[in-house]
Amino acid sequence: MRAVWLVGGLLLCAIGILCFLESRLGLPPWDVLHQGIAKHTPLSFGLANEAVAVAVLVLAWALGARIGIGTVANAALIGLFVVVLQPLHAVQALGSWPLLPRVALLVLGLVAFGVGSAFYIGAGLGAGPRDSLMLVGSLRTHRRIGVVRTVLEGSVLLAGLLLGGVVGVGTVAFAALIGPSVEGSFWLVSRTRLT
Repeated sequence: MRAVWLVGGLLLCAIGILCFLESRLGLPPWDVLHQGIAKHTPLSFGLANEAVAVAVLVLAWALGARIGIGTVANAALIGLFVVVLQPLHAVQALGSWPLLPRVALLVLGLVAFGVGSAFYIGAGLGAGPRDSLMLVGSLRTHRRIGVVRTVLEGSVLLAGLLLGGVVGVGTVAFAALIGPSVEGSFWLVSRTRLT
């Protein structure tokens, strides 16, 4: 049952990413990097997500992070779900919606990402590569997790921006609201048996 929660949560995270992408209002920091990489390589946005996840997974493991099946699944499946879903006509059509529905799409993306994160983390099968890097980075540098997370997010955002990734109101909304979205989702998930 926990595997179902894990995969379902990762699918919701991928849907959240696609909502941000197709809203055309700005991407979360890591996705700004993925989009920038996709602009300068033969990789699609989804494959850039995969490549970065694998690279971060290897780096986190090399630094001593504990890698679980959830860590590997996160690295493999979110990008794969994006690769499969992004070319669908229904997904492509979202980007041509008027502004107000695209704002609603952004909100839906935030909710999907928050709930998906709570599901996959709540399954207890391992943190994702980026979260693993954050945790091991905090341990290695003796800095608070919040500081390490901010430095990581800021660094990938800057790199993505320099590569041509889209920064906008969606980027700010994600930075400001993803914490409350995940926290609220954890509150809901805590009232559901995951095992």
